[in-house]
Amino acid sequence: MTPSTPKGLVLFGHGARDPQWAVPMQNLQQRLRQLLPSVRCELAFLELMEPDLPTCVNALVDEGCNAVNIVPIFFGQGGHLKKDFPLLLQALQSQHPLIAIHAHSHVGQWEAVWETIAQGVVQQLGKDESQSTKGPRHQGTKTPKPQTPTP
Repeated sequence: MTPSTPKGLVLFGHGARDPQWAVPMQNLQQRLRQLLPSVRCELAFLELMEPDLPTCVNALVDEGCNAVNIVPIFFGQGGHLKKDFPLLLQALQSQHPLIAIHAHSHVGQWEAVWETIAQGVVQQLGKDESQSTKGPRHQGTKTPKPQTPTP
């Protein structure tokens, strides 16, 4: 890491067995790298994928980051954010007392996220409405009754 890039950003997600699960986070990471070229932006996962949060933060510190911001990419605040994440954060802060490690609120708490999703839903419904004026679509279909063979 060059002296001009002393800050790190970790997008922290749950993780999944299917590698395709991480594609949206990788897309977000690439976008943030464009928007914040002087910040080292990395991904970390709670489970099932690598790297985990300690490995990621340790690598950023080893590369010279003097501050690490962690943004949990979770919509809801369940047990992982209430119990697991605070323990991980506390351990990292204890391990690196001279590094500013800051956790931000999870994205599910951001009004702008929900507003963007709501606008996307409205746009999708608008597309459906415009397509429905072109002819029948999603008309209620009746499930055929099973036919019993005649003896």
